[in-house]
This record gives sequence, C-alpha cells and structure tokens, in this order.
Amino acid sequence: MKKILFVYLIIQLSLFSLIALNGQDNVKISRLPAQVEFDGLPFEAAWGGLAFFPLKMNRPNFGNEPSETTEVMIGYDNEYLWIGARLYMRDAKKIFASSKKRDEVLFGFDSFGMLLDSYNDNENGLAFFTTPTGLRTDYAVSNDAAGGGGEGPPGFGDLNFSWNTFWDVKTTRDDKGWYVEMRIPFSSLRFKPVNDLATMGMIISRTISANSETDTWPTIDPKYGFMATNKPSQANTIEFEGVRPLRPVYVSPYVIGGFSRDWELNDTETSYVRNDNPDYNAGLDVKYNINSNLTLDLTANTDFAQVEADDQQVNLTRYDLFFPEKRMFFQERSSIFSFNLGGMSDLFYSRNIGIAEGSPIRIYGGARLVGRLGKWDMGLMDMQTEEYGETPGENFGVMRMRRQVINPNSYVGGIFTSRLGMNGEQNFAYGLDGIFRLFGDDYLNVKAAQSYDKEMDNKLASIDPSFFMVNLERRSEEGFAYNLNYSYSGQKFNPGVGFVQREGIQGFQGGVLYGWMPGEESKWFNYTVKVMGERYTRLEDGKLESLRIGPQFEINTKKEIGGEITVEYQKEGVLEDFPLSDSIWIKAGNYSFFSVNGDIRTPESKIVSAFIMLNGGEFYDGRRYGVMFGPMLNISSSLQLSAHYEFNAIRFPDRETNNTLNIHSINVKALYMLNTKISASVLVQYVNTEDDLIANFRLRYNPREGNDFYLVYNEYRGINNDRNEIPAPPSFYNRTIMLKYTHTFRL
Repeated sequence: MKKILFVYLIIQLSLFSLIALNGQDNVKISRLPAQVEFDGLPFEAAWGGLAFFPLKMNRPNFGNEPSETTEVMIGYDNEYLWIGARLYMRDAKKIFASSKKRDEVLFGFDSFGMLLDSYNDNENGLAFFTTPTGLRTDYAVSNDAAGGGGEGPPGFGDLNFSWNTFWDVKTTRDDKGWYVEMRIPFSSLRFKPVNDLATMGMIISRTISANSETDTWPTIDPKYGFMATNKPSQANTIEFEGVRPLRPVYVSPYVIGGFSRDWELNDTETSYVRNDNPDYNAGLDVKYNINSNLTLDLTANTDFAQVEADDQQVNLTRYDLFFPEKRMFFQERSSIFSFNLGGMSDLFYSRNIGIAEGSPIRIYGGARLVGRLGKWDMGLMDMQTEEYGETPGENFGVMRMRRQVINPNSYVGGIFTSRLGMNGEQNFAYGLDGIFRLFGDDYLNVKAAQSYDKEMDNKLASIDPSFFMVNLERRSEEGFAYNLNYSYSGQKFNPGVGFVQREGIQGFQGGVLYGWMPGEESKWFNYTVKVMGERYTRLEDGKLESLRIGPQFEINTKKEIGGEITVEYQKEGVLEDFPLSDSIWIKAGNYSFFSVNGDIRTPESKIVSAFIMLNGGEFYDGRRYGVMFGPMLNISSSLQLSAHYEFNAIRFPDRETNNTLNIHSINVKALYMLNTKISASVLVQYVNTEDDLIANFRLRYNPREGNDFYLVYNEYRGINNDRNEIPAPPSFYNRTIMLKYTHTFRL
C-alpha cells in the first residue's frame, strides 16, 4: 500500500510540474542536484529531479500533441546552462542526419535546440541547435524575426548565422531515438540580473523531418510563418536565481602565411606583368566581458583570410547588389548597429570597412563595445584602415543606442556614424527611429536620418541630405495583413558608412494579403493571395523612377512542398543608359511591360531536394525568358553536393545590332565533413557575361571553439580567352594560397 501511495504521489508531482511549466508566465529553472557527466546520455541522476517541458505541435497541425515522445530537461550550475533531451522515435531508421557542418541551416532537418532572449526584450535572441550527428548551429536573431532586412541568407535576413560563441553539445542515438546534452556558459550570454535574479525568454524546438513536423515549448501559432519559432516575442519567460557568470578574457592571436600570384596589364596595356606577393602576418583579437551584459572586442592587424567567397549574382537592374557581412569580428550583436532604411539599405554597412576599390585592405585595428547600459541597448565601434591606391587611410566610427518604451515590443533609438579620411575628407550621418506595437500584430515603424559630406554643399536645414520613412504593417500570414511604406531619400543623402540602393527618390511600397490555414483535415498547410506594388519618383525631375504592381498566389503543403506564381506589370523611367553586358545597353527612356514569374520548391530535409524558378515576358524594349534551378544532394552526413544554375535569354527584335543576350550563371558547391571538427569545401562559380571563373577551396580544422586552422586556395581566371588577342591573356589572373591558425586563450 505504501508503494502504491508513493507511486501515486510521484505521478501527481510530475503532472503538477508539467501543468506549471506549460501554464505559468515565469518558469523558475532549477539548479542541478548533481554534476552532469557530459557524454550525450541524459539519464544520470542529475537529470532525474528536473521537470519535463511539454512540447506542442507548431506544424503541420497546430496545437496537436507531438507525434513522437520528447522529454526536455533544463538546469544550471555556477558556470553553465544545461539542456538535456530524449528525442524518441518509434522508427529510428527515419531519423534524418544529413550534415556535420558548423552552422548548418537546419529548417526541416531532424534537429533540437533553443532560442534564448537573454535580455527578455522580445526582439533579440541567441539560438543554439544540434542534430543527431552532434553538429553545432548557433545564430543571432534580430527584429523579432519579422523579415525587416538583416544580413542573413536569402529568406532568413533577420537570422545571423555568422555569429558564433563558446558552447558545447554531445549527442548519441540508438534504436529508440537520439539524445542530447548541451551546455552553454553563462559567460557566452548577455543578460542583466536584477536583485540576484536573471530573467530571459526561451523557446524550445524539435523538428522531426520524417513527419514534416515542428514541436515547440511554448505553443506558438504558425500564423507568423516559417520564422515563427524564431520570434523572441513568442517566448515564455524563465528565471535563474543566484547566477554569477564568470568574466573571462579571450585572447586570440593568429598567424598567417601564404603566397599570391597576379597577372596584370602594364601601364601601356601591351603585355601582362606577373606580380608575386608572399604574405606573412600576425594579429590579435581580444574579447573581454566587462560584466554580464557588456562586452568589449579589440582587434589589431585584423585579417579575414578564412572568409569564404561571395556568391556571384546576375544583376539585370540599374542598382547596386548587396553582399552580406561574413567577417567574424563584426558579428557580436551586429543587429544593434542596424538602422534599416528599407530592403537591404542601411545607415551602417560594415563591408565599407576594410574593402576599397573592390579589394580587401589592411585594418590596423579597432574596438567594439556592445551590451546594455541601464535600459539602453548600446553599440560603439571604431576602426582604422590603411591607405590603398587612391583611397586614403580612413577611420570609421558608429554609435547606436536603443531602448524599450511603452510596451515590450516598442523601441526608440538613435545612431551616429563617421567616416574620416586622413586626407581631410569627412562624412557624418545620424538618425532617429522608433518602432511601436500599436495593438495585436500591428506595428508602426518611423525613421529619420541626415548625412553630411565635406565634398558636398550640405545644409542641415535642407531636406536634400535627409531620409524619412513611415511603415505600417500587420505581422501575420493568416487572415488579412498588410505592409505599407512611404520613404524619401534626398538627392544629397550620402551616408559614407552605409549602403543606399536607390538615391534621390520618394514613393510608396507595400502590399496586402489574405492567408488561409485549412487545418488538420487538409493536406494543405496554407495558401495566400497577395497584391504587391510600389511607385517611386525621382526628386531630380519629379518623373517616374519605377512602378510595379501585381497579384501573387502562394501555396504550401504539409509535406513542405511549396510554390508561388506572380503576374507583374512594370514601368521604368530610365534617366541614364545602363549596361546589361559590354555590348548591350538599356537606353534612357520610359518603358512599360508585363511578366510572369513562378517557382516550385521541395523540402531540403530529404536526400534529394531542388527548387526551380521560371520567368517570362516583356523586358524594357525586348523580351526575357529565364530559368533558375538549384538541386541539392545530401548523399550522407559527410557529403553534400549542390548547384545553382541560372539562364536568361534576352531578345531585342527591334534593334538592328546587339539584339541578343544569353546569360549563364553556374555555381557548384561540394562539402565534405570528416566529422564535426574537420571539413573541406569547394566552390566554383562562372558567369559568361563577365567571363569570370572563380574557384575557392577551404579546409577547416576546428578542434574547439576559438581554435581554428584554415587552408584556403583561391583562383580567378577567364574561360573564353582568345590566344590571338593582343596582348594574349594569361591562363589565370590570380592564384592565392593561405594558411592561417588562430588559438584562443581563456584568461
């Protein structure tokens, strides 16, 4: 009888713990009762006294119980936040583990992890995920993952996968499922304890690829789209008592050695001259956690030799292309420095630092201070570069401040940037912004900025060097939603540390949509009807710059197969001729044309996946037909192959000469992963209009976070070299090989 009573009490306590974890706003995380044996087997006594976090289905059938049993336990000690997970599968053969790559994008893969809103600000977060192979993926979330820009991969702009920090994970698997033990040092998180209590937001996620399923704690409505599980505003609040994070100093010296050979035309352009450039160098990075929520980064003689090559892009517009920042030094809370001006434009664009005339230049050194002071999020940065060609040595500075107002999803802030040339050139910019949650999912976003450049006759009382933007949106993909935007970018608005895609224009952009989620009985997950449009005029003459409008229909199945089709009417007012290639130009004038675009995509969490995009219709004074195709093979957890092919056939039948243009762009990638520490990648890219063949090979050995060995080989050559051309082109234009080793000491 006593045994029966004891079992009954245990069951009741467990049920009470589950109800408490699922129902209350603030969940207190318990200290571990014993030390964890860090081996990927969360079954020892240390885990036994912790309550399970009950997950609910996010997709495909919102609110249902998960199809597989998941037991998640969370505790902490003086140094680490510990996460243990037992991820059961009735048929363990269906577990899909296709990669060992650091920072693999895991949407749809079998995965487990968590998002921590360490400041509990409902806008920013740090994510830590793994798979059955034990890989580590970490990324930073900004802007509540609302899709407002950022420098992440396409479709994931508010997720910064280039951000890395110190943490560990171990996994195991058997015929019942797979298991996780994860430990995150409190020193790797930024938080502000009050009265010995640290408060954060947390989302736990498990993805089961065989069922196209995502389960979360807390329950998260899928109306926020596929980024819903990355929205800090949807997190539950957790609390830690007596957390006293260590404040280590990380010192990371590096050494580099390599060789580069270039062939360049001489001054008279009569022959190519060979230049051999050996390179031996060393530098230092220092990271110091001043306190639990303020971090100082110092760098001396900064080098970015390990950075992978940019993906080539075909540009059929008259505007500059945007390339994301991949250099690690700029990643620590990079979102705090963002002052988005719409699309990819931003008042601060870190790729302006250390790159001149298309080439990397030496950064003598710099400092970054990021964190929170009182109620203010703040970021300070100062960098100094060397002189390069006609570009003088320059000093780059930025200061950004933001704070929460009115409610947990509303903010106001300001920014100041400077770019000072050692030859006396000066450029400054400043701005004020605010984002306000009005009610429900409706937000108002306002921005105002000005720039000053010594080379221009700027007058601060004028609106010529100014920028204004007002945006009103409803953040939902179910029911009626909208995104309406007005912006003004003055003719002399020129932020020297920023990126502005279109200058000297004003106009409206936006769209309305209505989305349906049919529910559990349907094979469709959602379908959406949208009408998107924009109209911009030039400030110079008041005439039309561009107009686009058209309906769009999108549909997605519960098996994560999706597609969309768009019909678009477009008008372009071209003020100046611009090139599509060396021989074909679009002449100044007014154009109007129709086009149709469509795409189909399959889930990447399969052995074979692909997307295909088709477009066709009128194009300025001609016609354009195009296809984009991207297959991917997850051959094993050690080998991935992918390709990206784009073809555009452009015809101008009314032109007598130069009336045909065929553009081929090919991008092929191969990634081999011996384990989670050693990987090798090959990237080959070619665009026929530029006749550029670019090859990049990168070997990385990462025995632990902060210790890295890289072997990097780059080659740039032409394909259609005419040997009868005078002077005869070389077989290649550049070859570079580099070795780099970084070792981090924790003091």
